[in-house]
Amino acid sequence: MFKPKAFIPALLALAIVAAPAHAAGNLVAVLEAEIVTLDPHFSTAYISRTFGYMVFDTLFAKDSRGEIKPQMVQDWKVSPDGLTYTFTLRDGLKWHDGQPVTAADCVASLRRWGTRSALGRRIFAITTSLEPTDAKTFVLTLKEPSGLVIDALGNPVSPVAFMMPERIARTPGDQRITEIVGSGPFVYSKADHRTGDRMILKKFADYLPRPEPADFLAGGKRVSIDTLEIRVIPDGATAASALQAGEVDFMQYAPFDLLPTLEKNSRVKLVNFTGGNMFAGAYRLNAASKPFDDPAIRRVLWKLVDQREVLDALGLDAKYAAPCATYFTCGTTYDSKAGTEAAVSPSIEAAKAALKATKYAGEPVIVMEANDLEAPRVSAQVLAERLKQAGFNVDLQVMDWASVLARRAKKEGWSVYGVHAGGFDLGSPLTNVMVAFNCAEFTGWQCDARITPLMEAFAKAPAEEDRNKIAGEIQSVMYDQAPAIPWGQFAQPAAYRATLRGLIPSAIPVFWNVEK
Repeated sequence: MFKPKAFIPALLALAIVAAPAHAAGNLVAVLEAEIVTLDPHFSTAYISRTFGYMVFDTLFAKDSRGEIKPQMVQDWKVSPDGLTYTFTLRDGLKWHDGQPVTAADCVASLRRWGTRSALGRRIFAITTSLEPTDAKTFVLTLKEPSGLVIDALGNPVSPVAFMMPERIARTPGDQRITEIVGSGPFVYSKADHRTGDRMILKKFADYLPRPEPADFLAGGKRVSIDTLEIRVIPDGATAASALQAGEVDFMQYAPFDLLPTLEKNSRVKLVNFTGGNMFAGAYRLNAASKPFDDPAIRRVLWKLVDQREVLDALGLDAKYAAPCATYFTCGTTYDSKAGTEAAVSPSIEAAKAALKATKYAGEPVIVMEANDLEAPRVSAQVLAERLKQAGFNVDLQVMDWASVLARRAKKEGWSVYGVHAGGFDLGSPLTNVMVAFNCAEFTGWQCDARITPLMEAFAKAPAEEDRNKIAGEIQSVMYDQAPAIPWGQFAQPAAYRATLRGLIPSAIPVFWNVEK
């Protein structure tokens, strides 16, 4: 989530050009939040995923074109019947404690990840066996063919399939690991970790990069810095001031209201994002409670929600934000226009006419406004005003985000709220929370019998072309049922010192390939 950033002019006035106060081999970064959960399987939090990519490694990884490439795996093969996958690890892989990475480690890691990940659970639901055959080789045998195996192993959707030593991976998935040992390019230094202040990750001298160039999360992860210091600075303006003064090298989320100032600073560069690296916002509707238990009333919001108005209310320049009608993240694999004609040309007049044609009887629409998160707050305010103008009886209730989360778990007491999530996580029907929890006891309480077999067909489809077609069919049903209404897609740029070279443009911050 991106958080509100207070504008503090006095701090910016003090932001002077100064020599960095840290050593040349030490890169100082401010991330979206403090890293609290160090177990990347245990939590779906994006900040834990970021930590995971630094300290752990993956069997496969996604490149900038969205293709899944081998990472820890040297080669693999699939049997003609599509049921047996044989994986062989690269030579020279080591854990941070000096022990060699083995196939048994990877099998144990996959089994643990499979209890935490939606993609993993689908793979293991059709798995007959997963066993090591020697120190470097393991075999996955399925009950039925699936086109998702490689995609699941290299997908950046949290929790990611990170590898751990077998002794650690045997920890049950519902318990946090207590020993942080990975095989990634950075080593976690427990002795240097000061909660509430900073975390230190050190270059892993024995890390063996792949031979090809680094490309997003794939390729050769070559580390050119000695240490990565992750500093905790909760206030965005304070962090931006430190960046301009040279005390910080990288800031994951530059505050929107400070972008004009940062853009004018020749010693600072901004990284804009597209596609899966963007956030996608949506209004989640309560299909279990009146008035939105009626899909006809939910569909009125297609005529009501003007995405450009929401994005403008957030103060987002067009280069950082754009309307997006698909449920599956514009600019990614399953981006589709299926069904989107329902959302063309929204207006208050059209919404009024659509509402009059329904059985709406004036029931209150409880709009939850999270006052401590900018996007949910502003998007809720915009929606509440337009709902009133269209003829709904609106009850706007202001609360913090934690209260929104608690309230949405109940079937009564709320109607709609604004939210946003990472584009990668929403980019597939199997990981998109608006779709994947159809007919499940989860927020929204939406259930449409048409979606379940389509989801199964999507999971089993062997070819990307088939999955694209099915994703479009799923979206058409979603537009018909309207369990959620997209309100736009946006990026929150990263900012970094111009002295950095080779920074990989990624909304998941990575610090291999970077030079100072």
